[in-house]
Amino acid sequence: MKKVLVVGGGGRCHAIVDALSRSSEVGKIYCAPGNAGIAAQAECVPLKDTQVEELKEFALENGIDLTVVGPEVALAAGIADVFSAAGLRIFGPSKAAATIESSKDFAKRLMAKYDIPTAAFETFEDYDKALEYVRKGSLPVVLKYDGLAAGKGVVIPETFEEAEATLKDMLLDDKFGKGKVVVEEFLTGPEFSFMCFVDGTEVYPMAVSQDHKRAYEGDKGPNTGGMGAYSPLPFVTDEDMEYAMEKVMKPAAAGMIAEGCPFKGVLYGGLMKTPSGIKVIEFNCRFGDPETEVILPLLESDIYDIFSAVADGTPMPEIRWKADASMGFVMASKGYPGSYGKGFVIDGLEEALSDPAVRIYHMGTALKDGDVVTSGGRVLMVVGSGSSLRQAHDTALKAVEKIRCENLFYRRDIGGRVL
Repeated sequence: MKKVLVVGGGGRCHAIVDALSRSSEVGKIYCAPGNAGIAAQAECVPLKDTQVEELKEFALENGIDLTVVGPEVALAAGIADVFSAAGLRIFGPSKAAATIESSKDFAKRLMAKYDIPTAAFETFEDYDKALEYVRKGSLPVVLKYDGLAAGKGVVIPETFEEAEATLKDMLLDDKFGKGKVVVEEFLTGPEFSFMCFVDGTEVYPMAVSQDHKRAYEGDKGPNTGGMGAYSPLPFVTDEDMEYAMEKVMKPAAAGMIAEGCPFKGVLYGGLMKTPSGIKVIEFNCRFGDPETEVILPLLESDIYDIFSAVADGTPMPEIRWKADASMGFVMASKGYPGSYGKGFVIDGLEEALSDPAVRIYHMGTALKDGDVVTSGGRVLMVVGSGSSLRQAHDTALKAVEKIRCENLFYRRDIGGRVL
């Protein structure tokens, strides 16, 4: 039986651990650093996802057969290169390939060069030039910090004053670090997430999903890392899927090879169905969060075999998906995405899990004196599955209502646009 190390500690990693726990090949799962929920299915290791050298030593000392990387920070830190150089099998792109997420400017130039449909853009390092360009154009406009910003580096200002303040944050005050800003045309239409397993030129689609970014119901409030997700998407047709594969995902994979940084892992396309066709909003170099939590419960195939095929460059086994629907609600700390308190006791988890169609993925929890307590902004993702989106919605919401914690809030309108 195989030993697997999962790097990361949020809801996405809990969903990966959960999927691996269903594998007939896997005997032991470690997770670094993990969380209170992951601890029920894996042995948690007190190492941060960016402690690349220490993680490598752990993998060597414990005879790890395969490492699976969740978060982008570890990939951008070059964990795949370090593990590969040490003869360790790893699922995740190289540092060079992770640039498709760690640099918005690189991603936009890649799309322009290989004719991948996306919004018109310009990149700036100089604050005055960026401000002048924005003032000459019309609002709304999209401002993207070039580097990694934990899902908070994209702002869509509605006034020139707001645009000025955002550019000041990003270019003068280095709010996210020293970097450039991509100024993009504002597109309209429903967004969706299209993740694919990629092994060089080979691209294998997953089910599509839709994330809800705004903090409050009715898509109000600040942008978050995501407040819920669902799959499948009634508004994405077979023709849309074919277009996204042939015009977006496959050309991106081929472009990465041509640029000398072949991609191996999960390529995430953040896409929008605009009135003039599907366009790319962003690429990520890993599983999306919270999309992974609604997608992986629908996977029928053994995920260890899929990870192995990509890591080794061997033929991919058939990837099978259930015909079910899946929907998840994020329970977040009051105050998120701003400042929030920690350490609030969470009750009712066992009760909520009494329905076999419910999964609860821990995003930001810890154990304290035998209790599960809040320890992050996004705390839990409660996922329901069923034969329809309505059934998945009702199942998940029923479970959410059984969970008791005085400091959590959630959106009730996840999937509301299609229900």
